[in-house]
Amino acid sequence: MRFSFRGPFARWPRASDAVLAVVLFAGALFLADGPNDSWVVRNIALVPFAVMLALAVAGSALYLRRQAPLQTLAIVLVCWLLLLLSDGYDIGFIMVAALYSVGRYVVDVRLALAGLGASMTVLAIDGLTTDTTWGETTFGVVFMFVIWYIGRRLRLRTEHAAQRHRQLLDETRRIVAEERTHIARELHDVVAHQVSMMTVQAGAAQAVAAVDPDGAREAMAAVERAGRQTLEELRHLLGVLRPEPTANGVGPQPGLADVPRLIEQVGNAGVDVTIVDDIRSPLPTRVQLSAYRIVQEALTNVLKHGGPGTRAEVDLREDGPEVVIEVTDSGDSGAPTRAPGHGLIGMRERATLLGGTLEAGPRPEGGFRVVARLPRDGTTA
Repeated sequence: MRFSFRGPFARWPRASDAVLAVVLFAGALFLADGPNDSWVVRNIALVPFAVMLALAVAGSALYLRRQAPLQTLAIVLVCWLLLLLSDGYDIGFIMVAALYSVGRYVVDVRLALAGLGASMTVLAIDGLTTDTTWGETTFGVVFMFVIWYIGRRLRLRTEHAAQRHRQLLDETRRIVAEERTHIARELHDVVAHQVSMMTVQAGAAQAVAAVDPDGAREAMAAVERAGRQTLEELRHLLGVLRPEPTANGVGPQPGLADVPRLIEQVGNAGVDVTIVDDIRSPLPTRVQLSAYRIVQEALTNVLKHGGPGTRAEVDLREDGPEVVIEVTDSGDSGAPTRAPGHGLIGMRERATLLGGTLEAGPRPEGGFRVVARLPRDGTTA
């Protein structure tokens, strides 16, 4: 498990900034430079009211250092300039916090650099109006740049982390969308095929119930078998979505070996289907699944648009590096052109995902023709 440390400035930013403002104000008010680079405690009774007011305003401005870092720095710089008129008082570490906040929280790097330049300018003015050596002033300039740069680097690191997080979220959304599309396609293939057969067989049973009870019972038995198979395939499809797959109801994906059983089901619904299978090479599972679903959807369309009595032919063959799946039907030459519904779109998507192609359209002599070409190795182009 991964743990991340969050300090008080991240957990309680407003309260932490308030404490920081009070602490730095108290330090600037009570501490003064002593001999040999030491600090001494200042007698508060000797501090002029104007100095106390300037330090209080500069310290209070730090409370807004996240929301308005440039304005905070401007207030601190003005107070610093006013303190130059006093005797021996300076802004202390309030300036350090304000400058760090400009590097950390200003979005536009040009504005952040302008704040750094303004701070260095005031520092140079301070050096010219006091007995500060050029070496000390130069050290102050370098120190200011380091403080500003630390804040800037932390901002860049935060921005890069946020960008990586957004990219991860986008990739997750893309994977989820692809998986939803895959599941929707599988559900369509399973439900549309079986329900179409059940509808045709139930209609046939109703039509002959009065004159041929045995035929009606046989048709309803076929409806029952189709319904059970639909439930079985749906159980398999939904079973793979479980966090922990179980053996119950989760079988192998259908392939070309299941095409004869598919043709038998369509034949029971009244469509005369013949098959020519000239594929001898072993094919990857993804290619077999796509080929099976294309045949299934094509025969479902034959059943929906042609109805009982229609003749169809399924031709499976190899053509160089490709597998060809061709499904034709006699159809009705007077029937309207089939609209490109979800079935044809799904077949074309399956072929495209494998780097193949799919063509579908009416035949000149009547009926409909679907031809899919899939690469035998199942690699996308």
